[in-house]
Amino acid sequence: MPERKPDILLIILDTLRRDRLSIYGHHRETSPGFDAFAARSTRFTRAVAPSQWTIPAHSSLFTGIYPSTHGVIEAYGQLSPAHPTLAEILQVGGYHTVAFCNNPLVGVLNNGLQRGFDAFYNYASAIPHRPTDAQQSGLRRRFRRWFRPYARRIGNQFAHSDMLFRFSLHPLLTPIWSKYINFKGNTANSINDLIDYHDAYHQGGAEKPTFTFVNLMGAHLPYHPPQDIMNRIAPELRDDRAAYRYMNRFNADGAGWATPPDEPLTDWQRLVLNGFYDAEIAYQDNYLDRLLNHLLTTGVLNNTLVIIAADHGEGHGEHDLFGHGFNVYQELVHVPLVIHAPDAAEGKQVVTNVSTRRLFHTILDAAGITPPLDENDPNANVRGLSLLNALNDNTAPDAEGDLAFSEAFPASTVLNVIEHRSPKVIERLRLRQVRRAIYQGNQKLIMRENQVEGLFNVASDPAEERNLAAEQPEQTAALESKIKAFVEEISQSTDLRTAEMDAKVVEQLRALGYVE
Repeated sequence: MPERKPDILLIILDTLRRDRLSIYGHHRETSPGFDAFAARSTRFTRAVAPSQWTIPAHSSLFTGIYPSTHGVIEAYGQLSPAHPTLAEILQVGGYHTVAFCNNPLVGVLNNGLQRGFDAFYNYASAIPHRPTDAQQSGLRRRFRRWFRPYARRIGNQFAHSDMLFRFSLHPLLTPIWSKYINFKGNTANSINDLIDYHDAYHQGGAEKPTFTFVNLMGAHLPYHPPQDIMNRIAPELRDDRAAYRYMNRFNADGAGWATPPDEPLTDWQRLVLNGFYDAEIAYQDNYLDRLLNHLLTTGVLNNTLVIIAADHGEGHGEHDLFGHGFNVYQELVHVPLVIHAPDAAEGKQVVTNVSTRRLFHTILDAAGITPPLDENDPNANVRGLSLLNALNDNTAPDAEGDLAFSEAFPASTVLNVIEHRSPKVIERLRLRQVRRAIYQGNQKLIMRENQVEGLFNVASDPAEERNLAAEQPEQTAALESKIKAFVEEISQSTDLRTAEMDAKVVEQLRALGYVE
């Protein structure tokens, strides 16, 4: 890395399946911008999300620890001040920290994920917060500033109330709020604002390097891709009026976005959903490409660490499930990951299993910052857990020995929706139970609580259709013991962190400037 601290850009492509990107083998050309950038960078082929949905996954990205440790597994959860976030650590370490966020769960809810940002611009709200707000007329600016806290408070009420949440998912209401509260944010505005913001910041001669977090929601439901993109990506649906009617109904069914279907989806339904989803990915890729090309042509890329990943994927009926609420199958937790570091070799591939929670360590390593931790903390080994090691030397053994874990804690708000809509499916699919997965080499073991759910060879069987647990009992037992050891280790570390110890840790962090 250069002697001067690099700028850092973390781009999270929300709800983006790895297997839907062209460079990872998809038959449709959904991601030419991403692909071109990946060819100039290091591509990880076995990146594993620490969790299957937004809030616990982002909490792990921002703290470097698994959901069992940080405990933010509900929509109304809140990250303990005892876990300093990436932005807080970088802020104290001399970085200017800024976010351009399109996900309301990250940018609106009071979960602690906004901590540490000098500026947090949120595009998913009835009253978006943009850098251009200051350019608006006085009355309009004052109204937006006055109303924004109320809009935020209302959003948090829905996260805490099962009744309000279920009410909002009614098919008559979902199209209204998804449009008028900008549920998916505004990809174009956020990318344009980011480019303008960074150009102005650097032209102004600012001395601090920047840490920029971007969340793009283009791949999330509801699916409304532009017609020209739809025609290019899924021409087979161009004149299929039934497909558009089906998609309109599905877009309006907010409860159905996460509810396992009573009957398996038909091949035609899967074809429609996949076509619209792929078109959304392609549309978003246009804006991603604009940003990445701007970095390249302006020379900013020469001193910028760029990380592009997904927080999790999406299910379209595989394994009798839909959305991203309950499982740790490949469609949800096997995610894309590309890292571009100044002076690193181009075109590398890393085939080791790695958890994306290690982006926390990677970014701190690039910044040359050590978090305020004692030697027993799981995040103490920043340099060892950094993925920059893989960029520089593919032959060195990985710090975690080719192991990666993922955890799926069922969200109570979603379970309550299903309880009122299709209660039998909860027991049939055991949706109340925690699921965990361990990856080692080509092998992946999934456990449901203390029961083995399946052993899969994800190299030869990426769709996880052939359960090898009965055929390979020794391999199953070995991986099962490692999952149990993982849970036991996390349990012990969590038990040690009592409320009194949390208070002491927080006081120490406050003295160092990490906590206000």
